[in-house]
Amino acid sequence: MNSENFKIIAVNSNNIQVEILDSTEFDDQFSLGSYIKIPYRNKNEQFAIGIIENYKIKNSESEDPQTAANQPTFVIDVKLVGNLDETSDDYKFERGVYGIPLPPQNGIALLTDDEIKKIYSSNLKEKEKFTFATISNNNSICVPVNGNKFFNKHFAIVGSTGSGKSHTVTKILQNAIQSKSGQYDGLNNSHIILFDIHGEYKTAFTNSNVIDINELVLPYWLLNSEELEELFLETEANDHNQRNVFKEAITNNKKSKFIGDKKEKDKIHYDSPLFFEIKEVIKYSKNRNNEKKQKDTNEVQWIDSKNNTIIFGNEDNDILFTELMKGLGTATGTLNGKLINFINRLESKINDKRLNFLLGEETRTATFSQCLKQFIGYTTDNSNITVIDLSGIPFEVLSITVSLISRILFEYGYYYKKMQKVESDCKTPLLLIYEEAHKYVPKSSLTKYRASKFAIEKIAKEGRKYGVTMGIISQRPSEISETIFSQCNNFIAMRLTNPDDQNYVKKLLPDTLGNLTDSLPTLKAGDALLIGESIILPSIVTIDRCNPEPSSADIDYFEIWKEKWFDVEFGDIITEWTK
Repeated sequence: MNSENFKIIAVNSNNIQVEILDSTEFDDQFSLGSYIKIPYRNKNEQFAIGIIENYKIKNSESEDPQTAANQPTFVIDVKLVGNLDETSDDYKFERGVYGIPLPPQNGIALLTDDEIKKIYSSNLKEKEKFTFATISNNNSICVPVNGNKFFNKHFAIVGSTGSGKSHTVTKILQNAIQSKSGQYDGLNNSHIILFDIHGEYKTAFTNSNVIDINELVLPYWLLNSEELEELFLETEANDHNQRNVFKEAITNNKKSKFIGDKKEKDKIHYDSPLFFEIKEVIKYSKNRNNEKKQKDTNEVQWIDSKNNTIIFGNEDNDILFTELMKGLGTATGTLNGKLINFINRLESKINDKRLNFLLGEETRTATFSQCLKQFIGYTTDNSNITVIDLSGIPFEVLSITVSLISRILFEYGYYYKKMQKVESDCKTPLLLIYEEAHKYVPKSSLTKYRASKFAIEKIAKEGRKYGVTMGIISQRPSEISETIFSQCNNFIAMRLTNPDDQNYVKKLLPDTLGNLTDSLPTLKAGDALLIGESIILPSIVTIDRCNPEPSSADIDYFEIWKEKWFDVEFGDIITEWTK
């Protein structure tokens, strides 16, 4: 390639225009997205690197029809992205241009494949390299990212339905759990928790720890005050009586179940992650709903089944949790009859078979340790990835379920790090993947999303300090809490067809990308804009195929419709439906 064939014709702070004088010298060597290098004057080993954004044809034909037609020339627009120093054996590439090359200029050339590979690996140690994609216009070039910066910072994968998000998530996680430093048998030390909203990932991770609604044991007594009130109270109602009785009952019941010295018992509060018996809370609430008081003493009194008089406020009131009692005196000035709706709601929740994973008998015997181990993969057969299948979780408790799991994993990271002698130590860093995140951390201010938004936003803001990072996956990024997206340092943006989503993602990404973001609506399935702290250059890449794949493929409607009529076993479906 003759460098004399290039001519710089315009320069500004971020872009240059280069004219190609004789296009016949080039054989399909140019394409949008190709990289070009421009040497600094008198510095043959230092170059400004740019990316070809677009081009136009400059026709220099004469107006005289008798004059022979000239070969048209091309003018390419180049976005400057960085500096390349070839003075040593190791290429050194840095983002940002510290000086604009001035015309005339010799030595302009397209980067070779080998040069591009060296740029992507610049300042990247071998042990840090993590790969899952190739350059879209040259699939022979792998695009490595810094694995540490990719996973120890939050990342987001966004794209419309059918753009390849599920395959991208799968490929990244498959490569992560297969990566090893050195040779050893068994699992590496990755710990990934994937919130699977549609139940599509268990086919992609054959050795994963899959937890669906039938295996999930999520003890209600681990819920914090906000989660408990969201589950059991009419949260939109301003009923202080309900809240006060509920808080009082739970706190006192935790103390009554606690086995330990009095000093530790006195420290127990509403949010202490300790067991309490929800059925006894209901009995307590019923007794408060039956309470009456003596006019002469103003004491709230009951009589128990053995005709013993019980005075509310005495220290030894555990009997309020164990049996129903009859009120004595007058109901005036008491809670008598004011907790009926509250009690009905408690009983309705406990009797709802769909909530057995949260309120069933197993949750009463499960330990805190067992609960943690099931999510982090420390089971009978240890696993790098835990797939939490949320597809069977009732929608009204989806937010609470995600909130509780997220919160206890964050607090696990916090207390584990607190125990370490060296502050930077983190022996089991966690990655939490939120599939279809817009469904439980939306911008909405509705109370039903409050718990999950608080838990996940806390991870977004503070999780990295304690070895808990997250991946946000969504087809509607414009609907997700801005607090969460603003904390993401790496983005994989796939095809987005919705204008609101396109504009939202463009606002999140650096403005130095030029026209790269304009390709978001036209990317083919499996292609993505990869940008962030983990990659040396923002690039349009093709994600490698995963194997095995998630069960997220589109149904072949027309081919199936053309087949012979299929008889459905409705009885089996209804049996499964009504379990």
